[in-house]
This record gives sequence, structure tokens and C-alpha cells, in this order.
Amino acid sequence: MKDSSKKLQNIFIVWGIAAICCCLWGSAFPVIKIGYNLFNINSSDTASIILFAGIRFILSGVLTVAIFSAVNKKFVKPKKTSIGKVCVLALFQTVLQYLFFYIGLAHTTGVKSSIIDGSSTFFAIFISVFIFKQEKFTVSKIIGSLLGFSGVVLAGISGSRQGVSFQFGDIMLLISAISYSCSSVFMKKYSNDDEPAVLSGYQFVLGGAVMTVVGLVMGGKVSTDSIKGVLVLLYLGFISAIAYSLWGLLLKYNDVSRVTVCGSMTPIFGFTLSYLLLGEDNGKLVYKLIGLLCVVGGMVIVNLKFNKNKKEKSL
Repeated sequence: MKDSSKKLQNIFIVWGIAAICCCLWGSAFPVIKIGYNLFNINSSDTASIILFAGIRFILSGVLTVAIFSAVNKKFVKPKKTSIGKVCVLALFQTVLQYLFFYIGLAHTTGVKSSIIDGSSTFFAIFISVFIFKQEKFTVSKIIGSLLGFSGVVLAGISGSRQGVSFQFGDIMLLISAISYSCSSVFMKKYSNDDEPAVLSGYQFVLGGAVMTVVGLVMGGKVSTDSIKGVLVLLYLGFISAIAYSLWGLLLKYNDVSRVTVCGSMTPIFGFTLSYLLLGEDNGKLVYKLIGLLCVVGGMVIVNLKFNKNKKEKSL
């Protein structure tokens, strides 16, 4: 177990696993849009969008539990003392995050959505440092986070001529980002006594069930005769099952700031894959490349140790 924890603390392994997670999450943006077309869901049909998301997360939970049970050669389930943890994670990681995300996405642009979503790194570090006292606020974390987030903004706003504004949809997305940040900190705390994959699996099922009920009550409808539609839904379920389980393992053995700053790669993958799969383009390629360099630079700085023999001075 000690060897496994050491491997998961190796910076290159952390970055590699984080990149896989961010690539999977980034692919969700274009794949969800493809799914909307295959399931005939209008972008303004909030009820059906929430129902679609609910079904997706129930599927994610079932896949997570099934995969982890197969690995352990026995059916896994949360301990009685962990039921409350599952409920808290379901509330923040699935219900609140995605309810506000999908509502916000329907009322603002994809470019602004990516930028606001990138702000979750700041919130996660702030919550971890000042509320839960899980780690210290250092100079490298400040500089690295600012640089990484600037890369997201640079890649997102390139070519955009829209003025700066803060509207209803933006507020919804901001709440979504804060909710996700809270879930990261809670996962870090809870994974000390529980397996992240087990917590993720059951919180997905619970959170997905809540969203499904909400979507049905609001009058949402989801149906397709396309095999492609079914495959898309399965892939979306797979994304969350794998990515959140791996992310939870990284949070278990590393500081929240060390892991969450890597999340700045998600919008970069989102921009790239949206361009490749949907033909969407939010600006010139050169800005995206510079933005990617800023993100990588931020990741390096957050994990930088100025002196191996001394602890970095904290603020």
C-alpha cells in the first residue's frame, strides 16, 4: 500500500493521470452536444437536459461499482458510517454542480462557461486552506494558480469581441464551480477512511436519481432510436466512472492544490476536441498554444519546491 501511495505522489504520474481525467472531461463537452442531437434535446429544454444528465450519472455510478467490484472480486458497498459522506458528495459533486452547470450553460456562451469553470481551481485551494485547514497557502500556489487560470482565460477569450459582463447564466456557472470545489475538498477528507471509487460510485447513483426525478417532475423527456445515441450515453457514463475514480485517488494521496491545478487542462482539451469533433473554434490556435503553456507552467510552479531541505514559506 505504501508503494502504491508513493507512486500516486510521483509528480509525473500525478500529471499523467490528471491529463487522462481532463481529456475525458474535456471530451464530454462535444459528446454531450452530439448526444443532444441524437436524443433530439433542444438546448433550451432544461428539464430534458437535467433528465439526460441524471440518467448519465446513474449509469456512471453503476459502472463505477461494477468495475471496482470486479477488481476486488466482491461486491463493494459503502460502510454504514459512510452513508452521510455519500449524501454530501452526491449533493455537491453531482446534484448542485450539474444542476447549476446545465442551467447556466443554457443562458451563456461556451467560451464564458469554460473560463468560469476554470475558476474552480481557485475555490478549491481557498476552501482547502482557509476552511478545512488541509494545507498551507504558499507563494507557489498563488503564482501557479494565477498563471494556470490566465492560460484558461487566454485560450477561451481569444478571438472574442464580447464585452465583459456578469449575467444570470454566469452566476449559475459560478455556483457550479464552487460546488465542484467543495466536492474536491470533501473527497480529500473522506478518502482517508473510505475508497474514493466506492464513494464516487454510490454518490453518482444517488445524485443521478435525484436529477432524474427533478427532470421528470419538470416534464423532461429522453428517448432515441439510434444505436449511436445509446453508445454516446454509455461513453458519458464511462467518462464519469473512470475520471472521478482516478481523480479521487489523486486527492487521497496529494494536496488538493497539487491536483486541482491540473484541472486547468480540461478547458484546453474541451476547446481542442470541440474543434475536432464539432468544427467549433473560439479563436486563433496560437492563443490556445500559449494558454496551454501557461497551464503547464502553473502546474509546474504549484508543485515546485524551492529548497528540498526547507519548507516553503507560507503566507
